[in-house]
Amino acid sequence: MANVTVIGAQWGDEGKGKIVDWLASRADVVARFQGGHNAGHTLVVGDQTYKLSLLPSGIVRGTLSVIGNGVVLDPWALRAEVAKLAGQGVAVTPETLHIADTCPLILPFHRDLDALREDASGQGKIGTTRRGIGPAYEDKVGRRAIRVCDLAHLGDLGPQIDRLCAHHDALLAGFGEPPIDRGRLERDLAEIADFVLGFARPVWLTLQEARARGDRILFEGAQGVLLDVDHGTYPFVTSSNTIAGTAAGGTGMGPAAAGFVLGIVKAYTTRVGAGPFPTELDDAVGQRLGERGREFGTVTGRKRRCGWFDAVLVRQSCAVAGVTGIALTKLDVLDGLEEIRICTGYRLGGRSYDHLPAHARDQAAVEPVYEAMEGWAESTAGARSWAQLPAQAIKYIRRVEELIRCPVALVSTSPEREDTILVRDPFAD
Repeated sequence: MANVTVIGAQWGDEGKGKIVDWLASRADVVARFQGGHNAGHTLVVGDQTYKLSLLPSGIVRGTLSVIGNGVVLDPWALRAEVAKLAGQGVAVTPETLHIADTCPLILPFHRDLDALREDASGQGKIGTTRRGIGPAYEDKVGRRAIRVCDLAHLGDLGPQIDRLCAHHDALLAGFGEPPIDRGRLERDLAEIADFVLGFARPVWLTLQEARARGDRILFEGAQGVLLDVDHGTYPFVTSSNTIAGTAAGGTGMGPAAAGFVLGIVKAYTTRVGAGPFPTELDDAVGQRLGERGREFGTVTGRKRRCGWFDAVLVRQSCAVAGVTGIALTKLDVLDGLEEIRICTGYRLGGRSYDHLPAHARDQAAVEPVYEAMEGWAESTAGARSWAQLPAQAIKYIRRVEELIRCPVALVSTSPEREDTILVRDPFAD
């Protein structure tokens, strides 16, 4: 049996939560490998809805869940999420959750700096969630980070805090803010240490042992390929690599462990926050997609921008992320539209493009080239087989496959886990 790596192949919010939950019911281990609590996954299990930000999606089913070293961890957000799940009847224990002992921590001043910089950026705002993700990754790369394992050696943190203060106090002074309160930081870390350390493990070893047993491992990505710090719409991106290859470095597994790479793709396109969006619709159709798709961010609650399916961007995402097959979600949102459009290329300055240019100005200026298709009046909501889909909906799916040069493995027709058409089983490859 193959492992499976799940990533978003657009700008995030593609419906990964439902698909990961569907796969997690058949996996032995679920591992997060990048991002932080800026991610948002909504799971619907029976009559219960779970909204996760940091915890892997397998946690609600008691599947062994791993937070890898590629994640930046806000320990206070973790505690709040664990408590929230406990209130919904889900117990998170050291037996069901392992956290990499090398995870960098998101600290209170990271959140403060994130907000200060965004507020001061004027027209340069990038739409950060203000949760400290970027500053925490900066400290990791700058070798200043406090990591989970440091919580077991609080008495030795002095030199590390010196490095943090030398960097951040200067930044805070530039904003007219007081320096880091070292005493408060030390007290905060001491207060949270025992809670986090209860889950701390060398997760690379956990995963190696699982692989040796022949366990099926599901690697769970956050955000989407178009938010990748290298391959996304820079600078309107996240602070980590969101492509499937990050599953290796973000968990301590070799690249061969990634297995089947499943790219999650909406049947249309959405984006939260600032940045280019070639197929965005500021009309009644865009409004309809947002209302029918309930397009509000799981983490921020922000309204998502909506537009037609962009085959150029998804083809690019599938290529750079090594996607094996896609899961097409929210097909039912397109029900009832007389005409559906798909972006098949771009025009810019009299030139045709079959990919998104690298520069932000060019990305914002490209004009989409559309192909129009007849819509369908029948409902696809809740369909669980090809036979239950209208012929025109099947035609739309097949055209998407052709344009993105990647096969459809799953089709999702509602938020319910079982309302899924299985075309190709990722775990069987």
